[in-house]
Amino acid sequence: MKQFFISKKNYNGEVVFVNSDKINGYKISPKNNYPYEGIKVNEMIIIKPSLIEKIIKRKIKNRLDFYLKIIIDNLDDDSSDDTRIALDDLARYKKVIKEKYSIYLDEKYMALLNKKISVIERELKNNLLNEKEEVYESTRRR
Repeated sequence: MKQFFISKKNYNGEVVFVNSDKINGYKISPKNNYPYEGIKVNEMIIIKPSLIEKIIKRKIKNRLDFYLKIIIDNLDDDSSDDTRIALDDLARYKKVIKEKYSIYLDEKYMALLNKKISVIERELKNNLLNEKEEVYESTRRR
């Protein structure tokens, strides 16, 4: 597999081969599968810190929005399985943020992010408890 390095600053039309093990940065894999004529990109390493921070913050925002959507959906219908899965996934994602993303994000943002995650976690636990109470009350009435 060939590895290329393209620099916007020094780009003069030629392609430079590099060893990606020497480059420190954030690795991403493109998810789009649109057919096109040209080079197929399997993996990119982003070096610019501000771009890395923007990408990670967008990924985190999308994931937190997903958890909020689960909370809102569970208010309408009772599905404790979705809540349990989301709670387990949130615990896993919290570890991912701490181990993988914390080196690219500043401490102030990490503190705010931990507060947001704890609020979402508390709401998911409350939804789970409310569902258990409703099941208990319905069995008690019989």
